[in-house]
Amino acid sequence: MKLCLSRAQDFAQHLGLSTPILMAPMAGASPVGLAAAVAQGGGMGALGALLLEPPAIHEWVQRYRALTALPLQINLWVPDPAPVRDAAHEQALRDWLGQWGPALTAEAGNARPPDFEAQCQAMLALRPQAVSSIMGLYPPAFVEQLKAQRILWLANVTTVAEARAAQDAGADVIVAQGAEAGGHRGSFQAETARDHAVGLFALLPQVVDAVKLPVVVTGGIADARGVAAALMLGASAVQLGTALLRCPEAGIATAWADGLAGLAPEGTVLTRAFSGRWGRSLNTAYVRAAGAADALEPAPYPVQRGLTAAMRKTADAEADLQRMQAWSGQAAGMARALPAARVVSELWQAAHTLMAN
Repeated sequence: MKLCLSRAQDFAQHLGLSTPILMAPMAGASPVGLAAAVAQGGGMGALGALLLEPPAIHEWVQRYRALTALPLQINLWVPDPAPVRDAAHEQALRDWLGQWGPALTAEAGNARPPDFEAQCQAMLALRPQAVSSIMGLYPPAFVEQLKAQRILWLANVTTVAEARAAQDAGADVIVAQGAEAGGHRGSFQAETARDHAVGLFALLPQVVDAVKLPVVVTGGIADARGVAAALMLGASAVQLGTALLRCPEAGIATAWADGLAGLAPEGTVLTRAFSGRWGRSLNTAYVRAAGAADALEPAPYPVQRGLTAAMRKTADAEADLQRMQAWSGQAAGMARALPAARVVSELWQAAHTLMAN
């Protein structure tokens, strides 16, 4: 027990934190206020920058640093290869999605993420304590730039093989993501993500055994027992996502937040229906319809994200949870509607007590 506590406390100190708890960098759900509150509670704040152009990344970080000088991680997705387009299939999807939201034009699927290289350079200019990757590994040239500036690279992985590859590529920390996690799963290969959906407490000890780097765990952790168990299995810290979504600073739609309250683990499901990439969501009417045996196959990422954008926007405006992109991990029912700083500090205090006794 003492060894586990010592390892976690040493890791937190190395990151400049008072608790070994990190905020998950949730794209679209990492407002400045939530990140700052997590930092003020002793953890590490985070920005999921996937959807942000470089000027918006700069603005977000400036607002964060106006609130706190505490450590921060910024996360980017490593881009997939360009999707293979199928005009006839997209037309059929547009027709079907028109039953769930506004009619769609032929251009609806032309979603384009911001320029990845420009986003990387924006992160370098801002010099956060850490950057993290998901869906793959950063290019070697960028890794060299990170090391030159002493910016830590936290590499999100979902399998033992990915963990080994991240270590070989120069990662400083491994973030092991269990299949319980809400939102998108960070598998390096989109086509194998569902088949390789490994539960956290099967994945964690095997990743710890496979690499020589510190391991942070994420997915399905929302109470002190989960934190203590993760540290006992070799983790140096935990990363919270869904556990923070009911905090007032998260600012998510009320219908979404209410949908998380008391949710059973089986109330979530892996789906490609929103983006084309596998992610864990509330099992809503739209998700069920999109996953039916006779349903159309979703388009690849990011085409599907473009096709569903109008429906998602309308659902948000109408507070309609059944059509909303409502990501959720399997531990959502344990999330508390309390200020984020309190959630982080109380979680660590309770876990510390469990492990010290």
